[in-house]
Amino acid sequence: MRIGELAQMTGVGVPTLRFYEQQDLLASPGRQENGYRTYTKRHVEQILFIRRCRTLGLSLEEIRRLQSYQDEPYRSCAAINAMLDAHIQQVRSQMLALQVLEAQLVGLRARCDDKRQAADCGILSGINDGMAGRAGS
Repeated sequence: MRIGELAQMTGVGVPTLRFYEQQDLLASPGRQENGYRTYTKRHVEQILFIRRCRTLGLSLEEIRRLQSYQDEPYRSCAAINAMLDAHIQQVRSQMLALQVLEAQLVGLRARCDDKRQAADCGILSGINDGMAGRAGS
């Protein structure tokens, strides 16, 4: 199959497929006599794996490491577990940061009702006063 067909089958754009190939996340395709790349079912599986990993928020480097374990299935998966544990901790840190952000936004929103003019907006004055930089204020 050609790259357009691969893109359609996987829901990934052609530029992204080329990027994954440049990043060595996608196996090099074969070439036809006319120079066109030819992709196989293996490429479809690789792209779907990458998409699933990206949905989990994994970085390209993490995906590359996971792919190396797929290529060497007899290796211990302890490093995979450690990588996922680190990723879970990163997600938890991001969740905490988002909760702090939410509290800041809720605090700002509470400073203003809909009946004011922009010159008297509590949200704008809160941001100008630096209130947005403080949690729970």
